[in-house]
Amino acid sequence: MSAYYNPRRKGNLYDPNSSFPFRLSRSKIDLFINCPRCFYLDRKLGVAQPPGYPFSLNSAVDKLLKKEFDILREKGQAHPLMKKFGVDAIPFKHEKLNEWRDPFKGVTCAFKPTNFVITGGVDDLWINPKGELLIVDYKATSKEEEVSLDAEWQIGYKRQMEIYQWLFRKNDFKVADTGYFVYCNGKTDGEKFDAKLEFDIKIIPYVGDDSWIEKTITDAYKCLSSNQIPSSSPDCDFCNYRRAVREVDTH
Repeated sequence: MSAYYNPRRKGNLYDPNSSFPFRLSRSKIDLFINCPRCFYLDRKLGVAQPPGYPFSLNSAVDKLLKKEFDILREKGQAHPLMKKFGVDAIPFKHEKLNEWRDPFKGVTCAFKPTNFVITGGVDDLWINPKGELLIVDYKATSKEEEVSLDAEWQIGYKRQMEIYQWLFRKNDFKVADTGYFVYCNGKTDGEKFDAKLEFDIKIIPYVGDDSWIEKTITDAYKCLSSNQIPSSSPDCDFCNYRRAVREVDTH
Protein backbone atom coordinates (compact mmCIF):
# COMPACT_ATOMS: atom_id res chain seq x y z
CA MET A 1 0.00 0.00 0.00
CA SER A 2 1.33 3.41 -0.98
CA ALA A 3 2.58 5.76 1.74
CA TYR A 4 0.62 8.44 -0.12
CA TYR A 5 -2.70 6.63 -0.04
CA ASN A 6 -5.55 9.14 -0.06
CA PRO A 7 -8.89 7.69 1.07
CA ARG A 8 -10.90 10.61 -0.37
CA ARG A 9 -12.01 10.66 -3.97
CA LYS A 10 -14.53 12.52 -6.11
CA GLY A 11 -15.25 10.19 -9.04
CA ASN A 12 -17.90 7.48 -9.37
CA LEU A 13 -19.97 8.54 -6.36
CA TYR A 14 -23.67 7.87 -6.12
CA ASP A 15 -25.90 10.87 -6.73
CA PRO A 16 -29.61 10.14 -6.16
CA ASN A 17 -30.53 13.12 -8.36
CA SER A 18 -28.54 11.94 -11.36
CA SER A 19 -30.34 10.43 -14.33
CA PHE A 20 -27.23 8.51 -15.39
CA PRO A 21 -27.07 4.82 -14.38
CA PHE A 22 -24.69 4.13 -11.51
CA ARG A 23 -22.20 1.31 -11.99
CA LEU A 24 -22.08 -1.06 -9.03
CA SER A 25 -19.55 -3.86 -9.16
CA ARG A 26 -19.83 -7.36 -7.79
CA SER A 27 -17.18 -6.55 -5.17
CA LYS A 28 -19.10 -3.49 -3.94
CA ILE A 29 -22.24 -5.58 -3.47
CA ASP A 30 -20.12 -7.83 -1.28
CA LEU A 31 -18.89 -4.76 0.60
CA PHE A 32 -22.51 -3.77 1.28
CA ILE A 33 -23.24 -7.23 2.66
CA ASN A 34 -20.14 -7.16 4.86
CA CYS A 35 -20.67 -3.62 6.18
CA PRO A 36 -23.36 -1.14 5.02
CA ARG A 37 -21.50 1.73 6.71
CA CYS A 38 -18.25 1.12 4.81
CA PHE A 39 -20.29 0.73 1.61
CA TYR A 40 -22.05 4.08 2.16
CA LEU A 41 -18.80 5.87 3.02
CA ASP A 42 -17.19 4.44 -0.11
CA ARG A 43 -19.89 4.72 -2.78
CA LYS A 44 -21.63 7.92 -1.63
CA LEU A 45 -19.17 9.95 0.45
CA GLY A 46 -15.97 8.97 -1.35
CA VAL A 47 -14.11 7.57 1.67
CA ALA A 48 -12.71 4.20 0.68
CA GLN A 49 -11.23 1.45 2.80
CA PRO A 50 -7.43 1.10 2.51
CA PRO A 51 -6.66 -1.12 -0.48
CA GLY A 52 -5.33 -4.60 0.08
CA TYR A 53 -1.90 -5.68 -1.08
CA PRO A 54 -1.82 -7.09 -4.64
CA PHE A 55 -1.57 -10.87 -4.86
CA SER A 56 0.95 -11.01 -7.69
CA LEU A 57 1.41 -14.80 -7.63
CA ASN A 58 -2.34 -15.33 -7.73
CA SER A 59 -2.55 -12.97 -10.70
CA ALA A 60 0.20 -14.93 -12.46
CA VAL A 61 -1.69 -18.21 -11.93
CA ASP A 62 -4.87 -16.57 -13.23
CA LYS A 63 -3.12 -15.34 -16.37
CA LEU A 64 -1.49 -18.71 -17.08
CA LEU A 65 -4.73 -20.63 -16.59
CA LYS A 66 -6.50 -18.33 -19.04
CA LYS A 67 -3.76 -18.89 -21.62
CA GLU A 68 -4.00 -22.66 -21.16
CA PHE A 69 -7.78 -22.82 -21.46
CA ASP A 70 -7.74 -20.38 -24.40
CA ILE A 71 -5.56 -22.76 -26.42
CA LEU A 72 -8.19 -25.47 -26.02
CA ARG A 73 -10.99 -22.95 -26.58
CA GLU A 74 -9.69 -22.30 -30.08
CA LYS A 75 -9.53 -26.05 -30.75
CA GLY A 76 -12.97 -26.74 -29.26
CA GLN A 77 -11.44 -29.31 -26.93
CA ALA A 78 -11.92 -30.16 -23.27
CA HIS A 79 -9.07 -29.66 -20.82
CA PRO A 80 -7.64 -32.85 -19.24
CA LEU A 81 -8.69 -31.46 -15.84
CA MET A 82 -12.31 -31.44 -17.00
CA LYS A 83 -12.06 -35.11 -17.87
CA LYS A 84 -10.27 -35.93 -14.62
CA PHE A 85 -13.00 -34.34 -12.50
CA GLY A 86 -15.93 -35.51 -14.61
CA VAL A 87 -16.97 -32.15 -16.10
CA ASP A 88 -18.67 -32.73 -19.45
CA ALA A 89 -17.90 -29.40 -21.10
CA ILE A 90 -15.51 -27.44 -23.29
CA PRO A 91 -14.27 -23.84 -22.93
CA PHE A 92 -16.89 -21.43 -24.29
CA LYS A 93 -15.84 -19.29 -27.25
CA HIS A 94 -17.41 -15.85 -27.63
CA GLU A 95 -16.33 -12.57 -29.19
CA LYS A 96 -17.00 -10.70 -25.93
CA LEU A 97 -15.01 -13.01 -23.65
CA ASN A 98 -12.10 -10.62 -23.19
CA GLU A 99 -14.53 -7.80 -22.40
CA TRP A 100 -16.33 -9.98 -19.85
CA ARG A 101 -12.98 -10.81 -18.25
CA ASP A 102 -11.93 -7.17 -17.98
CA PRO A 103 -12.60 -5.97 -14.40
CA PHE A 104 -13.14 -2.40 -15.67
CA LYS A 105 -15.78 -3.54 -18.19
CA GLY A 106 -17.05 -7.01 -17.35
CA VAL A 107 -20.46 -8.46 -18.02
CA THR A 108 -23.13 -5.88 -17.20
CA CYS A 109 -26.84 -5.73 -16.47
CA ALA A 110 -29.07 -2.68 -16.01
CA PHE A 111 -31.24 -3.25 -12.95
CA LYS A 112 -33.92 -0.68 -13.74
CA PRO A 113 -35.75 -0.54 -10.38
CA THR A 114 -32.58 1.03 -8.93
CA ASN A 115 -31.00 2.75 -11.96
CA PHE A 116 -27.90 0.65 -11.21
CA VAL A 117 -25.76 -1.13 -13.76
CA ILE A 118 -24.36 -4.23 -12.10
CA THR A 119 -20.93 -5.36 -13.31
CA GLY A 120 -18.57 -8.27 -12.78
CA GLY A 121 -15.40 -9.58 -14.43
CA VAL A 122 -15.58 -13.35 -14.85
CA ASP A 123 -12.51 -15.62 -15.09
CA ASP A 124 -13.82 -18.19 -17.52
CA LEU A 125 -16.89 -19.73 -19.12
CA TRP A 126 -17.41 -23.32 -20.19
CA ILE A 127 -20.36 -24.81 -22.04
CA ASN A 128 -21.91 -28.26 -21.61
CA PRO A 129 -23.69 -30.45 -24.21
CA LYS A 130 -27.06 -28.97 -23.12
CA GLY A 131 -25.91 -25.53 -24.26
CA GLU A 132 -25.70 -24.27 -20.67
CA LEU A 133 -22.96 -21.88 -19.63
CA LEU A 134 -20.85 -22.98 -16.69
CA ILE A 135 -19.41 -20.08 -14.69
CA VAL A 136 -15.78 -20.73 -13.76
CA ASP A 137 -13.64 -18.96 -11.21
CA TYR A 138 -9.90 -19.44 -10.66
CA LYS A 139 -8.46 -19.52 -7.14
CA ALA A 140 -4.88 -19.96 -5.93
CA THR A 141 -3.49 -20.64 -2.49
CA SER A 142 -0.80 -22.65 -0.70
CA LYS A 143 -1.68 -24.74 2.32
CA GLU A 144 -0.96 -28.18 3.72
CA GLU A 145 -4.53 -29.48 3.71
CA GLU A 146 -6.59 -30.19 0.61
CA VAL A 147 -8.47 -27.21 -0.78
CA SER A 148 -12.24 -26.99 -0.32
CA LEU A 149 -15.08 -24.46 -0.05
CA ASP A 150 -15.89 -25.30 3.56
CA ALA A 151 -14.40 -22.29 5.38
CA GLU A 152 -16.83 -19.65 6.65
CA TRP A 153 -14.93 -16.82 4.94
CA GLN A 154 -15.37 -18.51 1.55
CA ILE A 155 -19.01 -17.41 1.49
CA GLY A 156 -17.65 -14.47 -0.50
CA TYR A 157 -16.43 -16.87 -3.20
CA LYS A 158 -19.89 -18.43 -3.39
CA ARG A 159 -21.65 -15.08 -3.64
CA GLN A 160 -19.20 -14.10 -6.37
CA MET A 161 -20.15 -17.18 -8.38
CA GLU A 162 -23.87 -16.53 -7.88
CA ILE A 163 -23.64 -12.91 -9.05
CA TYR A 164 -21.87 -14.02 -12.23
CA GLN A 165 -24.58 -16.63 -12.82
CA TRP A 166 -27.25 -13.97 -12.33
CA LEU A 167 -25.51 -11.51 -14.66
CA PHE A 168 -25.31 -13.99 -17.53
CA ARG A 169 -28.92 -15.05 -17.03
CA LYS A 170 -29.91 -11.38 -17.23
CA ASN A 171 -28.01 -11.26 -20.53
CA ASP A 172 -30.27 -14.04 -21.86
CA PHE A 173 -27.80 -16.88 -21.57
CA LYS A 174 -28.85 -20.31 -20.40
CA VAL A 175 -26.75 -20.83 -17.26
CA ALA A 176 -26.32 -24.05 -15.31
CA ASP A 177 -26.91 -23.93 -11.57
CA THR A 178 -23.55 -25.63 -11.04
CA GLY A 179 -20.44 -23.53 -11.50
CA TYR A 180 -16.83 -24.56 -10.95
CA PHE A 181 -13.80 -23.33 -9.03
CA VAL A 182 -10.43 -24.24 -10.53
CA TYR A 183 -8.47 -24.26 -7.28
CA CYS A 184 -4.65 -24.30 -7.45
CA ASN A 185 -2.76 -25.26 -4.30
CA GLY A 186 0.98 -24.49 -4.28
CA LYS A 187 3.05 -27.48 -3.16
CA THR A 188 5.72 -26.96 -0.51
CA ASP A 189 6.80 -30.57 0.09
CA GLY A 190 9.52 -30.72 -2.57
CA GLU A 191 13.12 -31.34 -1.62
CA LYS A 192 14.24 -28.08 -3.23
CA PHE A 193 12.88 -25.09 -5.11
CA ASP A 194 14.73 -25.26 -8.46
CA ALA A 195 13.11 -21.92 -9.38
CA LYS A 196 9.84 -23.73 -10.01
CA LEU A 197 6.55 -23.68 -8.08
CA GLU A 198 4.27 -26.67 -8.65
CA PHE A 199 0.55 -26.92 -7.90
CA ASP A 200 -2.07 -29.49 -7.15
CA ILE A 201 -5.12 -28.42 -9.13
CA LYS A 202 -8.65 -29.40 -8.21
CA ILE A 203 -11.96 -28.55 -9.89
CA ILE A 204 -14.63 -28.02 -7.23
CA PRO A 205 -18.31 -27.84 -8.24
CA TYR A 206 -20.64 -25.41 -6.54
CA VAL A 207 -24.42 -25.25 -6.94
CA GLY A 208 -25.36 -21.58 -6.85
CA ASP A 209 -28.55 -19.87 -5.73
CA ASP A 210 -28.99 -16.31 -6.99
CA SER A 211 -32.38 -15.72 -5.33
CA TRP A 212 -30.85 -13.27 -2.81
CA ILE A 213 -29.29 -10.91 -5.35
CA GLU A 214 -32.10 -8.62 -6.48
CA LYS A 215 -33.29 -7.91 -2.94
CA THR A 216 -29.71 -7.17 -1.91
CA ILE A 217 -29.25 -4.74 -4.81
CA THR A 218 -32.52 -3.04 -3.84
CA ASP A 219 -31.35 -2.79 -0.22
CA ALA A 220 -28.05 -1.30 -1.39
CA TYR A 221 -30.00 1.25 -3.44
CA LYS A 222 -32.09 2.21 -0.39
CA CYS A 223 -28.88 2.52 1.63
CA LEU A 224 -27.28 4.94 -0.84
CA SER A 225 -30.52 6.89 -1.28
CA SER A 226 -30.70 7.67 2.42
CA ASN A 227 -29.25 10.83 3.94
CA GLN A 228 -28.16 8.92 7.04
CA ILE A 229 -24.93 6.95 7.38
CA PRO A 230 -25.98 3.41 8.33
CA SER A 231 -24.70 1.46 11.31
CA SER A 232 -21.60 -0.66 10.85
CA SER A 233 -21.50 -4.43 10.99
CA PRO A 234 -20.36 -5.67 14.44
CA ASP A 235 -17.57 -7.73 12.89
CA CYS A 236 -16.24 -5.07 10.49
CA ASP A 237 -12.50 -4.79 11.14
CA PHE A 238 -12.31 -1.31 9.60
CA CYS A 239 -15.14 0.13 11.68
CA ASN A 240 -13.84 -1.53 14.84
CA TYR A 241 -10.41 -0.04 14.17
CA ARG A 242 -11.82 3.46 13.71
CA ARG A 243 -13.87 3.07 16.88
CA ALA A 244 -10.84 1.94 18.88
CA VAL A 245 -8.78 4.89 17.61
CA ARG A 246 -11.48 7.36 18.64
CA GLU A 247 -11.55 5.86 22.12
CA VAL A 248 -7.82 6.34 22.73
CA ASP A 249 -7.07 9.42 20.65
CA THR A 250 -7.76 12.31 23.01
CA HIS A 251 -5.60 14.86 21.21
